[in-house]
Amino acid sequence: MKRQYKIFIFLVIVSLIVSIIYIDSHNKSKESMNYIEAKAKVLKIDNSNVNRAGISRIGDQSLDIKILNTKFKNEEIKAVNHLTGSLEIDDFYKERDTILVSLMIENDMIVGAKTVSLYRQDWQFILFGIFVLCLLIYAKLIGLKALFSFVASLFVIWEVLIKNLLAGKNPLIITTLALTLLSGIIIFSVAGINKKGISAFVGTMFGLISTIIITVFFGNRMGFYGMTTPFAQTLMFSGYMDLNMQHIFYATIIIGASGAAMDIAMDIAASMEEIKINMPHISKKDLIKSGFNVGRSVIGTMTTTLLLAYSGGYLTLLMLFMVRETSLIQILNIKMVSAEIMRTVVGSIGLVLVAPITAVFAGWIYSDNRMFKIKLNENKSEKKIGVSH
Repeated sequence: MKRQYKIFIFLVIVSLIVSIIYIDSHNKSKESMNYIEAKAKVLKIDNSNVNRAGISRIGDQSLDIKILNTKFKNEEIKAVNHLTGSLEIDDFYKERDTILVSLMIENDMIVGAKTVSLYRQDWQFILFGIFVLCLLIYAKLIGLKALFSFVASLFVIWEVLIKNLLAGKNPLIITTLALTLLSGIIIFSVAGINKKGISAFVGTMFGLISTIIITVFFGNRMGFYGMTTPFAQTLMFSGYMDLNMQHIFYATIIIGASGAAMDIAMDIAASMEEIKINMPHISKKDLIKSGFNVGRSVIGTMTTTLLLAYSGGYLTLLMLFMVRETSLIQILNIKMVSAEIMRTVVGSIGLVLVAPITAVFAGWIYSDNRMFKIKLNENKSEKKIGVSH
């Protein structure tokens, strides 16, 4: 096993251990606040206080449950499931369901319990395990690097981006810093600190800056104030009225666009590296031209990918427009739709700008033959030493 392979295995294991320790400490901090979360099995249900209106349910489910973990394991208690009539949020439980409950603790005893949701974590771990397995089987060492960058990215998003946004820091500055850090972690973990990694990073940064400028300019003129993002109003009414929701909305656009920009920058940089390896004497002009050709092909599909990704999240809304025979002019001017149009188009503009910049920079850096000459001389020296021996 290669040394660098061992290093990345170590990094992945350390990342997972840190994540587990963080989750455990997070749960312990909740326990100190007189409530803990626990896994439970539904034994019996009483739906007498549940009123049904069509497919919606309002009222309270009374549950007899058995705790499956924590220090209260195997205790049987009663819990309440509050139903608000919102199908997006409510879970309606059946006997033998495995659920997550919040236990109110007083004097080391359970004094109350309410349901949180169905317990989906086991299946999530299985799904993630399949993802990791597929990644490692196909990509091997690069897959391991990608797994490390994936775990590190989750940590940066949660610990750096989210916490600083909630603290009231400038959303655009915090997002820019977080995405710069994320881009560095992801690109250099996968590609390494070399010409390919540097080219992809420079292209991504150019796309990030361009996206910020375009987003702020057009967002201010289209009258978006940030309330189109999911749960924005709920967040403000949870004690965060001072947050700049407009700039947080801009941050969501920039984050989405930066991921696509990173993809296309890496695609072009990797393609140009392969061209240079197989045609070491290719001219700078021809290399850049090849990078442009690759960029055009990738942009052609990536732009549509963005459209499908964003429209997929609003499929039912589009169906509703058709049912109500909403006119095109109304659809285009509805705040929510306009926001998604802006998100898609800004991301597409970022892609178009990233591609040529990455191609030009990669063409320049790959055509610098000084590194190639150094490596050639090293190889010759090694051969001479081998002959002398």
